[in-house]
Order: sequence, then structure tokens, then C-alpha cells
Amino acid sequence: MGKIDFQKDYIQIGNEKFVPMISEEKIAERVKELGEQISLDYEGKLPIFIGVLNGSFMFMSDLLKQITIHCEMDFMKLSSYGDEKISTGNVKMLKELNADISERHIIVVEDIVDSGLSINYIDGLLKQFNPASVKYASLLVKPNSMKYDVKIDYIGFEITNQFVIGYGLDYAQKYRNLRAIYQLND
Repeated sequence: MGKIDFQKDYIQIGNEKFVPMISEEKIAERVKELGEQISLDYEGKLPIFIGVLNGSFMFMSDLLKQITIHCEMDFMKLSSYGDEKISTGNVKMLKELNADISERHIIVVEDIVDSGLSINYIDGLLKQFNPASVKYASLLVKPNSMKYDVKIDYIGFEITNQFVIGYGLDYAQKYRNLRAIYQLND
């Protein structure tokens, strides 16, 4: 395995080429806006941010740096992809929450919402614990891929039904460390 060349205008993975979709600068600008909005919406409250691992870690880290109110955080880990480019259609819990979320204001942080399967699963799970409120933040949303009626309250970017990597999003657990988001060039 060689190094990633950030100066190239594409990334080659096997026979597939990935081209830039959303720049590092645009991501930073949008994350700042989302942080400002969430801080306003939750002023006077103590929300708990729940990151969905592994993909949300970069977005959540940068988002929390923009939050100007007191908050807490925890993580859960789900799997619905394995090493594939499309969801298996089954959600498995791999890491449960450590925090007590009863009567708490929860903001679930996702990297990407495509079918809505994971959000639908998380929503059913969290509501069993009687939270004060549950809202969802996702860096990317694919509205044309939605199969479940889920509401994403804080959206970074709406994208088409492309396979994307970078900024936390992976291809077989690799390429999460890319600073921008790249799409498969069909």
C-alpha cells in the first residue's frame, strides 16, 4: 500500500476512480453553520451528542468544536454494510451506549443517511429509554435513496445516489482519513 496523494485530482482504488465531490473548505464552512444552529436551538439545555461509529467520528469531532454550549457525548456502533458498497439491509448493534439517556435531549450524529434503515433502527431503540427529545444530524443525506420515513433535522449536504468516500466515509474500512469527500466516477 502506498501513500495517498492529496495533490491528485482523483483517487484510484483498483479499477475504480473517485473524483472530488465536496472540498475540505466547504465541509468546514457547513459544519460551522450547523454548529451555530445547534448551539442556538439548544441554548439553556444540556444535549448529549451520540455519534454512530465508525463513520461519524470526523464529522462529530469537527461539529463539537463548533458547539458553543455545554454538551456531553457518547457513541454507539452499528453495522449494516460490512465491506460492501451497498447496505446488507440488516442492522447489527456492535457497541451500546454507556450514558443514561432518560429525559435527555439527544442529537444523533451520522456520516451519511441513504435508505434511512439505520436511523429508523436507532429511533426505535432510543425511544425505549424515554428521552426528552431526539434529533438527527447527518453530514450527507441521499434523499432519492430513502426507503424509510425518517426526519434528519440538521443536514450538511444533500447528494445524489453516488458511492462516496472520505471524511469518515469508508470503502472496506479504508479512506476514512481523506480530508474531502470523493465520489465514484462512473
